[in-house]
Formats: sequence, C-alpha cells, structure tokens
Amino acid sequence: MKRVQIKSFIGAAILAMSVASCSKILEENPRNIFDPTFFKTENGVLGGLTSQYAHLRYIYGQAYYYNATQTGTDEATWGQSADGNFKDMDFSGVGQLTPTTSRADVLWGASFSNINTASGIIENAAAVGISEALIAEARFFRAFDYFHLVQTFGGVPLDLGAGELRFNTNPVRVSKRNTVPEVYTKAVFPDLLKAVNDLPVAGRVTGGATKTLARLYLAKAYLTYGWWLQNPNNIPTYPATPRTDPDGHDSQWYFQQAYDVATTAIDNPGPFALQPTYYDVNVGTNDRNKEILLYADHTQTSEFYNGSSLSFGSGGAPDNFASWMMTWNYPDLRSATTPGGAASFASVLREAAQPLGRPWVRMAPPIGVFTNTFADKTLDSRYDGTFTTVYRGNWQKATPGTPPAQAVVYNANNLPVSPGEPILTFLNEEPTVPITYPSDAGRSNVGAGQLPGRADYVISPNGISRIVYPGLWKLGPYRTDNNGGLGQPNAGSTRPFNIAKFSELYFIAAEAAVKGATIKSGKSARELLNVIRGRAGKWRWDNNGNTEKVQDNSATLIAATPTTITIDYILAERSREYYGEGYRWFDLIRTQKWNDLASTYRIAGTAKGDHTPVTVTRTIQPFHYLRPIPQGQIDALDMSAEEKAAYQNPGYQ
Repeated sequence: MKRVQIKSFIGAAILAMSVASCSKILEENPRNIFDPTFFKTENGVLGGLTSQYAHLRYIYGQAYYYNATQTGTDEATWGQSADGNFKDMDFSGVGQLTPTTSRADVLWGASFSNINTASGIIENAAAVGISEALIAEARFFRAFDYFHLVQTFGGVPLDLGAGELRFNTNPVRVSKRNTVPEVYTKAVFPDLLKAVNDLPVAGRVTGGATKTLARLYLAKAYLTYGWWLQNPNNIPTYPATPRTDPDGHDSQWYFQQAYDVATTAIDNPGPFALQPTYYDVNVGTNDRNKEILLYADHTQTSEFYNGSSLSFGSGGAPDNFASWMMTWNYPDLRSATTPGGAASFASVLREAAQPLGRPWVRMAPPIGVFTNTFADKTLDSRYDGTFTTVYRGNWQKATPGTPPAQAVVYNANNLPVSPGEPILTFLNEEPTVPITYPSDAGRSNVGAGQLPGRADYVISPNGISRIVYPGLWKLGPYRTDNNGGLGQPNAGSTRPFNIAKFSELYFIAAEAAVKGATIKSGKSARELLNVIRGRAGKWRWDNNGNTEKVQDNSATLIAATPTTITIDYILAERSREYYGEGYRWFDLIRTQKWNDLASTYRIAGTAKGDHTPVTVTRTIQPFHYLRPIPQGQIDALDMSAEEKAAYQNPGYQ
C-alpha cells in the first residue's frame, strides 16, 4: 500500500460549504477556500457550519487513522498484507513509530483547519444574525477537535496566528504549544459547557449536534482530565507542566463532574435511547438509530453527497474504507465442482454485504480477542454482533436472476454445499476432536481444516493467524442496490461511520464511580454496567447462524457481573461493546493500562496453513503515550532547529 502522508502547518484555512437552514438534511455544496470576508455573511457562516460535519469524513472511516486508534492495542495487530502504515503502529519490532510514519498525522491534518473555521463562525455569527444554538454547534466541534488532539499529542496550540482561540486569516509559520491544562480549561471545557447550555435537545438536522452529545463529550473530557491530573503510573506529559489544575480543582472533583454530567444525560436522554439488542445497534438496516449521537455520514443515493465514488473506493479520505483493513481475503476460498475433484471453484465471492466487503488484510485480531475478551460466545450476543465467523457460498449471485450452473459444490470431506450454506466456519471453541489442518493452503486454499462429518472447513480460535481470521461484521458495508447480485464491493462503505453512542454514558459514569465519585441511588458502577450487560444478553437474531433467535440471557449476565467493579473489568466490557470502533487506544492511554493489557499477544503467522500461535512482545515506553507531532508540521515551521526540536514530543526528536 502506498504510504499517504498529510503535510500541514498551522495557519489560515477555511473550508466551507453551504447549508439549507430550513432543511432537516444537511446539504453540502463543496467550494474552494474562501476569502475571510465570506464569514461576514449568513451564507458563509452556515457554510462553515456544514463543513464542521463534513470534516468528520476525513478522520472517521479514514483507514490510516483508524489503524492508529487500534493497531498496537489488545484489539488489533498487523495483518499479512500490512505495510509500514500498520507495522509501525504495532510496537512489536517490525517497524518504528516516528514523526514521519505515525498515522495520527491524519488527525492533526484534519483538525486545525476545522478549528479555525469554528473560530470564524463563533466570532462572526452573532453579527449576521445566527442564533446561539447554531453557534453552539461550532463550539462543540472546536472542543471535539481539541479534545482528541490533546489526548493524542499532549499540549497543542490555541493560538493559530491571531491570538488564542481567535479566527486567523493569514498564513503563519511559527507556533507555540499550550500545556495540557490550558487546552482543557481554556478550550475544551468552556466550549462544551456553552454547547450543553445552548444546543437543542433534538438536532436541527438529521445527525446534528445536540445537548446529549455535548454532555457525553463534556463528561468524557472531565473523566480523561481527572486521570491526567492523577497520573497513577507517572506517564510524562509535554509541554512539561505540573499536574495541577489552573482552576484549583483536584482529580476527584473532575471524576465527580464526569459522573454527574453523564448521569444527567442518562436521565434526560431527549430523543436518544439504547437499542433493544446489540444486533440492532450495528446492523446496516438500522443505521442512524437512536443510540447513535454522532456519525460521519455517507449515502448510496448520490456520489455528490456521499463524498466519494459509489463503485470504486480510492483508498483515501473522504471514503469510508476502515472496514477493509480487518477483512481477510475470503475470496481465496475454493471448493470442488465434483466429488473428489480439484478444488478450483470460487465459492465465496467478493460482495457488498455486511458479512463480507472488500478485503485488504492490513490488520488482524490477536487470539486473545476470541479466548479472553469474547470468552462468552453463547449467552453474550456481542461476539455474534461483532464478527463474521461463518462464510457462506454466494456464487449464485454472480449472475443474478439466472439459475447457477453449479447447483452444489463439494467442500470439506467431499460433502456437498448449496448456495447460502457454510463454506468456512471459525469455531467458537477448541473442539474435543482435533482439527485436521493441512500444512499449506490445502484443499480449501486458505489453510483451513476439517472435522469428521462437517461439510464446512473449520478454524478454531487458537488457529487464527495474520492471514485468516474472523471479519469485522459490525463495520461491513450495507447497500440496497445490489439487486440480487454482488453489488459494488470495491466501493468505500456508504454507511455512516459511528463516532459517539448513547451507551457510552453508562461506561463513563461507571468509570467515574470506580474512581471515587459519589453515586446516585440506582447508579453504582455495577448497576450502570448491568444496563449494558443486560442488553447484551438479549437476542433477536443469530447473525452467524443466519436465523431468528429470540432469547433473553439478561438475568444470567447480570448475576455474573462482579460485586466489585475494577478499571480492568470496565475496560474489558468496553472492548466487548466497542471492539474495532476506534475507541481502544484512547481507552488504554486514558487509564494508563496500555502496557498492562497490550504488551504481549498471541497469533499464528502469515502463511496459509500456519495455525501455530506464537507470543509476540511489544515494547511500549512511557513516551509512547503521546504520538509524535507530524513531520510535515515540523518541516513547515519557519523556526530554528532548536525550536523545532523543542516543539516535538520527547522521544521522537
């Protein structure tokens, strides 16, 4: 894969789009960079507001940034086809994270121009008659970007050339980084507090910012800053500064604020609510449901509004192509057309369907995901609602409307398989009868094994490798224009990429309670988590069994929740709930558990037929808890070599 670098420097950048203020759907009309006077008009301010939503596509669903939030954690490592974009993020000796190779550059490159646009809206909106509610949308997004930047890089600049949090209209090639406390107390908290106060309960447009969304991020920022002040493992920060709060509060005050804001949002949900089952949260037919507070939107109805091609993905933003990364090359599967014949028939074709999609094999889940995180695959529905573990024959879709020339294929044990039946299954557990694996690609052409009496090829959890592994169903594509065929599997996903969920309020409040917040009746850490765990026990559909399954295991899951909740338990629950959604690196650095939970992992190798897991050790040092400032930013600064070195995070100079 070609390495894609985003080179940027902090200066004046205004990307705006027009919006129809009376519509409930955000309408985008992309333009070139505007003259700053455009923000002196109502259309300019409204266009700037639309660009706040549009910029999400350059971060979320962007696979290189997605990789930076997942690879190197206990949720993901590099896959067989990975290049340096992915290996460098793994810390396992196959690459090196540097200011040039870090893919957190995507966040830096997309955020600062948006922050400056937000400042332009905030400064000019009142003069052109824009309401406080609309201005609050810009305040939310400015805080949103700064919150992600400060978590990722440490202190970042509040002055982009015209003064702190001022709209800058002139290119500037000098920069000074503010400290972490300054970013939180001058930018993140004030903007979010104002957004909570001024945003509407229901969004002005579909997917628009709301009071509940702002409360989620305010609670999360309070929680994260509380951890930063406490600093239990003595992780360094930069620019170097005492771990004291300019407003005189201690970590416990912030944990209490996090709890109070999160529980207030739970008690006052507005139009938002948990979905009845975990399957309902992530199934493509239910996108933009009431649990989703924010998403980077896409659509199959129009390339213009989708922001990218509907037939072929470019492998770059603003495509939503994150789901490709953890999709293995399942079209390599082969079956035979006659009993005992040569296995040369492609029985699982590339398809624009949620269990399948476009394979890139850049990232892979370690074995511990299946043996530890998702140990319960029977009662807890979240495993079934996260992964594709059964790959079914779909060759009949190659010529929709025409009976397939091949009515059945012959698979494992030379047994027949019809369209729609399993060709390959990843088993939930290690079988009592040992699997017969080939030493190479074998008859399946992917190195899968056989069990007596089964027509499907099989791989057990301990046989998962960097080349063959369960796919990430929850992020897979969903389209309604396949017309019975394979559709457009090479296109980027036209689904929205979910960014924020109502369910996370329960986790934030529970974590704050564990950190010492005074709790409300009925909202202890255990009680909050059991709302989520109870939902996880409810089934309405067996995804990988492809059949209705109405079952309620809530009572059993709730009873199994430990009496004493720990941070480790919350992190395990967060991984079960949000696996593969871009949360994990932030969770591990916030709680300073990255080294504890991700310093080793097990996985088999890169060759088909390799089912012998090895233990891999990562070297995660304290300075790695901050990503390097992108080299493109450093190079663009018109500063001395000494000043540039001082601008960079320690360990990366």
